[in-house]
Amino acid sequence: MISVKRPRTRRNFTADSDLFDVLPDDLLIHLLCRLAASASSPSDLLNLLLTCKRLNRLVLHPLVLSKAGPKAFAVRMQNWCDSSHRFLKRCVDAGNSEASYTLGMIRFYCLRNRGSGASLMAKAAIKSHAPALYSLAVIQFNGSGGSKSDKDLQAGVALCARAAFLGHVDALRELGHCLQDGYGVRQNSDEGRRLLVQANARELATVLLSSSSIWQQQRHNQSGNLPDLTATRCSLLSDFGCNVPAPEPHPVNLFLREWFESEGEVAARGGLRLCSHSGCGRAETRPHEFRRCSVCGTVNYCSRGCQAQDWKVRHKEECTTVQRWRDEDANNADEMFDIVEEVEDANNIVGIV
Repeated sequence: MISVKRPRTRRNFTADSDLFDVLPDDLLIHLLCRLAASASSPSDLLNLLLTCKRLNRLVLHPLVLSKAGPKAFAVRMQNWCDSSHRFLKRCVDAGNSEASYTLGMIRFYCLRNRGSGASLMAKAAIKSHAPALYSLAVIQFNGSGGSKSDKDLQAGVALCARAAFLGHVDALRELGHCLQDGYGVRQNSDEGRRLLVQANARELATVLLSSSSIWQQQRHNQSGNLPDLTATRCSLLSDFGCNVPAPEPHPVNLFLREWFESEGEVAARGGLRLCSHSGCGRAETRPHEFRRCSVCGTVNYCSRGCQAQDWKVRHKEECTTVQRWRDEDANNADEMFDIVEEVEDANNIVGIV
């Protein structure tokens, strides 16, 4: 049987023709998926929604929404509204793990819908979302959303171990402190110290990879020194003589901090406090839930990892009792010096007599 080849149909384009209408939907959806995954802010998607009816329809396609990255949901607290909530919920329904984690954190800590928030974070954790696993571990360690008796240390350690296995640095650091202190797991100081060193190594590797452009710019410097990464100091890396930029907090952590600060008076009347680590943003769900600094008692932390990071970055220089001890030591040294001078003067007088 002889097949007849179909002649190609040519489209006559004029100067007024809109070539965008010729592009197939599949190609546009593929491009929009890549744009959503690399979006630097929610405005990247918002501008597409306002461009035309076709893009508005394609941007809201489930496949595009399922690929949106964390910065696509980086809404500021003052811009939060029902439309933002509905958009996040639509992304959750499309199967976006990042949206499940973000909306879960907001519902749990901000909207005080503990059950729904924990359920959304668990939905993301089932898909091996490391930040969701770590957040659930912190909830288990503190018994957040319940009473002090609701703490489940073993469950917290298990969730931390899973998140650490997936490469989450904070979870790896938290697990190291748990092993060192015997908190929820049999104490193993050597293994805990090894995990802390591994957390620092991963953190350093992440920073160096992200700053590859800086390396290229300074590669031909006359001095031949390494790039200047000392603008801000980064957590525990100072233990090994490295000063590198601090890791960028997750957008939802910044949202939590802004939300809590906007409700400062209401939270204060309820006796609730915010985690003192600037990159955390978690707030207490009941009074005296978080641990206080055992030295000064003026700061509090949701986890050992947050405490260790904040101590190296900030609190080491601000701990009032430590500073008072330093001042007392200096005063005692001055007093001892005065006493020595008086004794020497007395000896000189005796010698003269």
